[in-house]
Amino acid sequence: MRVTGTRDARFVEFEFAIGDPELAVELVMPFEHFRKFCLIHDVTHLTAEEGAQLDYERMKWRYGQPGVDH
Repeated sequence: MRVTGTRDARFVEFEFAIGDPELAVELVMPFEHFRKFCLIHDVTHLTAEEGAQLDYERMKWRYGQPGVDH
Protein backbone atom coordinates (compact mmCIF):
# COMPACT_ATOMS: atom_id res chain seq x y z
CA MET A 1 0.00 0.00 0.00
CA ARG A 2 1.14 3.49 -0.79
CA VAL A 3 -0.68 6.66 0.24
CA THR A 4 -0.44 9.16 -2.59
CA GLY A 5 -2.43 12.07 -1.19
CA THR A 6 -5.53 13.42 0.47
CA ARG A 7 -8.53 15.26 -0.87
CA ASP A 8 -10.62 17.91 0.89
CA ALA A 9 -9.21 16.77 4.26
CA ARG A 10 -11.83 13.99 4.15
CA PHE A 11 -10.44 11.39 1.76
CA VAL A 12 -7.26 9.32 1.39
CA GLU A 13 -5.89 8.58 -2.08
CA PHE A 14 -3.78 5.44 -2.28
CA GLU A 15 -2.46 2.60 -4.40
CA PHE A 16 -3.24 -0.94 -3.32
CA ALA A 17 -1.36 -3.95 -4.66
CA ILE A 18 -1.21 -7.64 -3.87
CA GLY A 19 2.32 -8.91 -4.37
CA ASP A 20 3.89 -6.67 -7.01
CA PRO A 21 3.59 -2.94 -6.21
CA GLU A 22 3.96 -2.16 -9.93
CA LEU A 23 0.51 -3.71 -10.45
CA ALA A 24 -1.73 -1.61 -8.25
CA VAL A 25 -5.19 -0.09 -8.26
CA GLU A 26 -5.73 3.53 -7.31
CA LEU A 27 -8.44 4.03 -4.70
CA VAL A 28 -10.02 6.92 -2.78
CA MET A 29 -11.80 6.39 0.55
CA PRO A 30 -12.94 8.43 3.52
CA PHE A 31 -10.34 8.28 6.31
CA GLU A 32 -12.43 6.00 8.54
CA HIS A 33 -13.05 3.50 5.72
CA PHE A 34 -9.35 3.61 4.84
CA ARG A 35 -8.41 2.76 8.43
CA LYS A 36 -10.79 -0.22 8.43
CA PHE A 37 -9.58 -1.32 4.98
CA CYS A 38 -6.00 -1.38 6.27
CA LEU A 39 -6.98 -3.46 9.30
CA ILE A 40 -9.08 -5.93 7.33
CA HIS A 41 -6.39 -6.48 4.68
CA ASP A 42 -3.43 -6.33 7.09
CA VAL A 43 -1.65 -3.96 4.70
CA THR A 44 2.05 -3.28 4.54
CA HIS A 45 2.99 0.27 3.58
CA LEU A 46 5.84 0.91 1.17
CA THR A 47 8.82 2.71 2.68
CA ALA A 48 9.90 6.06 1.23
CA GLU A 49 12.78 4.28 -0.49
CA GLU A 50 10.49 1.64 -2.02
CA GLY A 51 8.15 4.38 -3.22
CA ALA A 52 11.03 6.29 -4.80
CA GLN A 53 12.25 3.12 -6.56
CA LEU A 54 8.73 2.47 -7.85
CA ASP A 55 8.51 6.05 -9.20
CA TYR A 56 11.91 5.63 -10.86
CA GLU A 57 10.83 2.41 -12.58
CA ARG A 58 7.59 4.01 -13.75
CA MET A 59 9.48 6.98 -15.21
CA LYS A 60 11.78 4.63 -17.12
CA TRP A 61 8.76 2.85 -18.55
CA ARG A 62 6.79 6.01 -19.29
CA TYR A 63 9.58 8.04 -20.86
CA GLY A 64 11.61 5.16 -22.35
CA GLN A 65 15.04 6.32 -21.32
CA PRO A 66 17.44 4.06 -23.23
CA GLY A 67 20.48 3.02 -21.31
CA VAL A 68 18.94 3.66 -17.90
CA ASP A 69 19.20 0.68 -15.61
CA HIS A 70 19.42 -0.07 -11.92
